[in-house]
Order: sequence, then C-alpha cells, then structure tokens
Amino acid sequence: MKKVLLIDDEKRMLDLLALYLQPHQYLCKKALGAKEALSYLEQEPFDIVLLDIMMPEMDGWELCREIRTFSDVPIIMLTAREQQKDIIRGLNLGADDYITKPFNEEELLARMTALLRRRTPKNIIEVNGLLWNEEQFELSYRKHAIKLTPKEFLMVGHLMKNNNKVFTRDQLIQLIWGYDSETEGRTIDSHVRNVREKIRQSGFPVDDHFITVWGIGYKWTNEAEQI
Repeated sequence: MKKVLLIDDEKRMLDLLALYLQPHQYLCKKALGAKEALSYLEQEPFDIVLLDIMMPEMDGWELCREIRTFSDVPIIMLTAREQQKDIIRGLNLGADDYITKPFNEEELLARMTALLRRRTPKNIIEVNGLLWNEEQFELSYRKHAIKLTPKEFLMVGHLMKNNNKVFTRDQLIQLIWGYDSETEGRTIDSHVRNVREKIRQSGFPVDDHFITVWGIGYKWTNEAEQI
C-alpha cells in the first residue's frame, strides 16, 4: 500500500481525492494547507504528493520549492490553472507531473502508477509493508528482517515478481534448484510451510497472499485473498 499526501485548502477536495484513491490501495493523509503539509512531510515518509496550487499563505509553487529543499518525493500538481506558463513553472520548480481540474479519475490513477513505477527498482518488491530486496538479499516486514534460507528467499521472490501467476511444484523446482535437480515436490511443500510460518511470525498476513492452488501448485497475490 502506497502512502499519498493530499494537499489542498478545500476539505471537500481532500475528501474527494481520498474517496477516489483509497479503493486502489492508497493510504491517504490529508493536509489542509501548506503548513500542515510541511509538518507531515517532516515527520513521516510518503510515496507521492498531490499538491494544489491556489492556497492562502503559501501557494503550491512556493510549497513545491520548499519540499524540494529536503525531499525528492514525487509531486503531482492538481490545479484549475491550465495556462502553459503555469505548467512550465510548476515543472521547473520540481513537480514531476501536472493535472488540471476537473480531472479524470482514471487518468490521475494512471499518472500516479506510472510515476511510482519509474521510481521503484526492479529488484525491490513491496506488498503492504512486506519488502523483498534482491540486492540486499533480505525479506523484511515493517523494517524487521525475516530470516530465510537462500532457497526460501528465491522462491518467495519469484512468486512475488509474478503476481497472480500459478506455478506448479515442478516449475518451482526447475526455477530454484535447476533442471538437473532430483528435488521432489515434497521439498517445495516443506519450503512453503517454512516460509509461511516465518513470515506469519513477523505479523504479515501471509495466508491472504501466499495461496495454495489445490492440485496445481502455488501463487502469490498482492490483493489480499481470503481463504
């Protein structure tokens, strides 16, 4: 789940944005104006910021400039001002994208997804606080490491990389142990049990994501699945 900071001086607009975004796995924090926004940004990290321009005390351009003095968080400006010079000004001050009001919900979601995708390293996968980091060879939940064997780490990583794709036991053996391996399907089942238990102990709801497809094999789903 991605954390988004919504900044506007109109509560109605903040509520509307949250209503759009929350069903799409965004955790929304609302800031009613620039000062409140800066306070939040100094206290906690965010994955993306949606910023209105026309605000009292400190407008969106000035706030964008201020944010860029201490953070490279992606910023999308949402504003009724659609003149080209305003768009250029916002981009020059450090905004990553610019959408005019009234905006299309699907376009906003697509732009947010594209911006976040460009910033996410391919060797790092995050699902609701569970982080698989290939470079550091570490799985963690809320910054607490989960100790896995190398084979367990590779298996869960391969499943997480292929969201909702079902793998048979034989496919997992070939991918993790190699084509010439004499490993049997029971070994996969044992590794799955161990991985689930280790992740479960961390507090992450692994049973909603690491799914047994009966008679076939296993899959990982990013959308929590009740079983």
